[in-house]
Amino acid sequence: MPGASPERLIFGIGLATCHVVLLQGSGEARLDHAHLKLKAEAMIKEQRGFSLIELLIVVAIILIIAAIAIPNLLRARIAANEASAVGSCRTMSTAAVTYASTYGNGFPPGLANMGTAAAGDTLASCGEALLIDNQLTTGIKSGYSYTYKDGTGDTPNAAPTGGCAGWNLYSLTAQPVTPGTTGQRYFYTDQTGVIRFNATGAATATSAPLQ
Repeated sequence: MPGASPERLIFGIGLATCHVVLLQGSGEARLDHAHLKLKAEAMIKEQRGFSLIELLIVVAIILIIAAIAIPNLLRARIAANEASAVGSCRTMSTAAVTYASTYGNGFPPGLANMGTAAAGDTLASCGEALLIDNQLTTGIKSGYSYTYKDGTGDTPNAAPTGGCAGWNLYSLTAQPVTPGTTGQRYFYTDQTGVIRFNATGAATATSAPLQ
């Protein structure tokens, strides 16, 4: 500034310097505000949870796993029930032979005779021989129902004094309570002790023997 005094020059330079400092501070403030805004938006995005598409993907994966697992579980359950049915048939066949040898008047005339009426019963007799458990005595166990009856054309032996009637022949069948769900195969056995099966319907004395 021509003709300006040194004092005026110093005052002008000071004002200019203050103006520059203020401008720089304002810019930093604007930068800080923008940074905080971006950080807040990022935090909101992180906390927004799953989107609808992500939830649908998770549901689809769960359904696929269930479609694979459920049939396998059903087959495993059927196999376990069938194995239990075969074991029960063997148990009752053994019990029938034991009954005949113990009471000497033929095979038991019913499940109740070879079975257990109540879990706490301890006194065996020809009317309740305690040879099978109380659940099997009811005729239903592990998804199978059991039918025990005298052999075809068999004439029951008369009950001796103080004893029980007996059979010379008997038959035992096991059928799934809900075919295809609690079991697939049907089973049959009799006084021969051979267990037979049929995969499509009731097993009989002519069905294929279990290997």
